[in-house]
Amino acid sequence: HQHAGYQRSSPGVKKRQQAVVGFLEANRILFEEVDITMLEDQRLWMYRNIPEEKHPGKGNPLPPQIFNGDEYLGDYEDFFQSKENNTVFSFLGLNSDPTVQVRRTHTHTHTHTHTSAGIRL
Repeated sequence: HQHAGYQRSSPGVKKRQQAVVGFLEANRILFEEVDITMLEDQRLWMYRNIPEEKHPGKGNPLPPQIFNGDEYLGDYEDFFQSKENNTVFSFLGLNSDPTVQVRRTHTHTHTHTHTSAGIRL
């Protein structure tokens, strides 16, 4: 499953989350959004599974963070680069008919069914 974690914070974070989710929805990619503000274990899982080199000098990595199952794919900058380079499907670890799960910081979880691969935000 792919997922992206996010927290309610700055408007910039929300915009980035919406950009990722908008792309996934537009491309009919199945994803799961996970609210890391409400789920402490999910937040800790996300922090633990982001490689050390992706952690900022101070504080915790900001959402959205994108995973495919337990595999860390990257953050918004990585996602944006892959979109610019037209390599977003391979970035997400998907074939051309994908499924994604996205983890976000809302109190609700969306699941869109289409195929199977599992992206979490």
